[in-house]
Amino acid sequence: ENAAPLTKGNTGFTEKKQSPPHHEFEVGCVLRVTVRPGRLCDRVGTFVVNNLKARGHEVSVVDPMVLKLPLLEKPHFFYRGDAPPELDAAAKLIEEADGYVVVSAEYNHSIPPALTNIMSHFGCSKYKYKPAAMVTYSAGQWGGMRAAMQLRSFLGELGCLSTSNILAFAFAQKVLDEEGKVNGGEEEVQDWETRAARCFEQLEWVGRAVKEQRLKELAEVKA
Repeated sequence: ENAAPLTKGNTGFTEKKQSPPHHEFEVGCVLRVTVRPGRLCDRVGTFVVNNLKARGHEVSVVDPMVLKLPLLEKPHFFYRGDAPPELDAAAKLIEEADGYVVVSAEYNHSIPPALTNIMSHFGCSKYKYKPAAMVTYSAGQWGGMRAAMQLRSFLGELGCLSTSNILAFAFAQKVLDEEGKVNGGEEEVQDWETRAARCFEQLEWVGRAVKEQRLKELAEVKA
């Protein structure tokens, strides 16, 4: 998952993998938003990316552990052509994505500071009218759901349209192995594949409708 950067050096996101397109909407961007050593985000993020690729999406991963943006002092839109290359590259990726999947832990019953820091580096114009699915997790029984409730508000303020079906992993360290594969037999694997499908099918449905409207408005402006 952490292979082949888009530009030279550690840019914090992985190269898009080409998949046979079977729908007009491409997720484009998965945000992994924790930086703690031994993070469960690696397992959950890998599961998400593999599922999206299997559905035909081209996926890039924005990872604060690798990107290592400083604490927000100067967002991307404050620069006038002199932004750091890794910030320009990340801004371009976020702007070109049709939608997002945000993979989030829960810190102190809230969303991780690494999430707000990395997403707030970019203005609302990059996110507006784009759907975002939420995938949360925890080492305990709630699966990050309290963070998801606050994440919905945060994404809305950025201009994203968060979808209602949340894919939540309670006891994530037991559900997934270190390679992001479901522990257990065929029944357990099928159960999690079904849960993921519900989440991503809704994201795709909303994404197609919203993208069609965006393209329609863009054509009217150019006319």
